[in-house]
Amino acid sequence: KVLDASTLSFATRVKCFAVCFIAGIVCSILGTALLPKGIKFFALFYTLGNIAALASTCFLMGPLKQLKAMFEPKRLIATLLMLLFLVLTLCAVFWWKKTGLAVLFCILQFLAMTWYSLSYIPFAR
Repeated sequence: KVLDASTLSFATRVKCFAVCFIAGIVCSILGTALLPKGIKFFALFYTLGNIAALASTCFLMGPLKQLKAMFEPKRLIATLLMLLFLVLTLCAVFWWKKTGLAVLFCILQFLAMTWYSLSYIPFAR
């Protein structure tokens, strides 16, 4: 039952969504504020912010329904690119230590996240 959104009351789901979404925004802003300290902090917090914002919708829909929606044929490519760029951003920063690639992947992450988000709006694709 943990994977079913209906185990939580609607008010609790909305509160959890709001907390998780706001945490994502705060992480993204913190990453931007930490940019002068280096790309590593920016990329980490920006990526964590996107992950938190994405996870926040699980509270509204439930994780299984969210995953099914993410991998529907109409948004499969957007989902895969978004997840790919989340991972590549972290790889570029922590394993490959390539600042230029990290910046490129952050930009591509933003574009993929935008495309993914628009895929939920009818006729926006």
